[in-house]
Amino acid sequence: MLFHTMVGSNDIDRSKRFYDTVLGTLGVGEATLNVADSGHTRLIYSGQDGTAFIVTQPINDEPATVANGGTVAFQCNSPEQVKQFHDVAVASGGTSIEAPPGPRETASMGTIELAYVRDPDGNKLCGIHFPK
Repeated sequence: MLFHTMVGSNDIDRSKRFYDTVLGTLGVGEATLNVADSGHTRLIYSGQDGTAFIVTQPINDEPATVANGGTVAFQCNSPEQVKQFHDVAVASGGTSIEAPPGPRETASMGTIELAYVRDPDGNKLCGIHFPK
């Protein structure tokens, strides 16, 4: 259903270092550098299913800000990968938020593994694993 998800960055080089490292834990390759017609730089991380995660300099030249209530969730292959996603994000300049990584009981989905972090620009990210 989704084609891409995009977040803004105030420091595209810092974001590239952060996301290349963090998304690398999920098997995602380094970003493709793209320059929009406006001259603004974008980092495009391609998923195996044709989707993309994009980090961009805001085209309106205003500072990048985070979405209140917005979260970008990345699917992990195991509870261990959820923890690795979290730990690598924090070691790469992110900030751990909410509860520590681990299982969460839900009424509709049973037990799921979650980890929440903010990237260096404050965007909220989640590593998530659903047991089979």
